[in-house]
Amino acid sequence: MRGVLVVQEAFGVTPHIEDVVKRFEADGYQAVAPDLYHGRVFAHDDSFDDIRPVMSSLTGEGILADVDAGIEALGLPPSHVAVVGFCMGGTVALYAGAMRELGAAVSFYGGGVTESRWAGVPPLVELAPGLRSPWLGLYGDKDQGIPVEQVEALRAAASLAPVPTRVERFDAGHAFFNDQRSDKYDKTAAEAAWPMVLAWLRQNLPE
Repeated sequence: MRGVLVVQEAFGVTPHIEDVVKRFEADGYQAVAPDLYHGRVFAHDDSFDDIRPVMSSLTGEGILADVDAGIEALGLPPSHVAVVGFCMGGTVALYAGAMRELGAAVSFYGGGVTESRWAGVPPLVELAPGLRSPWLGLYGDKDQGIPVEQVEALRAAASLAPVPTRVERFDAGHAFFNDQRSDKYDKTAAEAAWPMVLAWLRQNLPE
C-alpha cells in the first residue's frame, strides 16, 4: 500500500485540497490532508491580511510535527508515503522532503525559493541540495510571485541532491491546478501536470 500527504494552500484545507485527496484515493492511494492551521480555513476571496498572521505563525518544528502525525495516521512506512503540496504546501513538501526520507515529494508552485517563509525553514534553494526524498517541482512561467529565474535556481540547487529531482515549467500562472478558481485554473497545464505526478509516485514509491 502507498500513501499521500496532501498539503494545503495558504487558505487551509479547502474543498480543492479535499478533492485532491479524493483523486489520489481514486487512483488507489491512501491519502490524508494534514491541517496545518488546526481548524482555520479561509475562502479564496478573504483578505490576505487576515490569512498572513495565521500562515506566518507556522514554524519548521510545527510543520514537521504535523507531517509526522500525517504519516502516522496513514499507518505506512515513510518510504511508502509521498508528500504533495500546493502553493504554501509546495514549500512544505520540499521542506519535508529535505528533512525526512520519504518515498517522494511534489511541489506545486511552492514559494519561499530565495527567502525564508517560516522560523526554522531555510529558503528552498538552500534546502534543495540536501533533499532526502525524490522531488518533483511544478511551476508556472506566468507566476508573478515565483519568477522563472528563481525556478531555474531551484532546479540547479536540486540537481545537487543525492536523490532524483525534476522541475517542470508550464505556460501558466500561480495556482494553475486549482480547478475551483476560475481566475487561476489552467486546464492545459493542470491536465499535463497530473499524469507527471502519478508517474513520479509510481516511479519512486514501493508497492
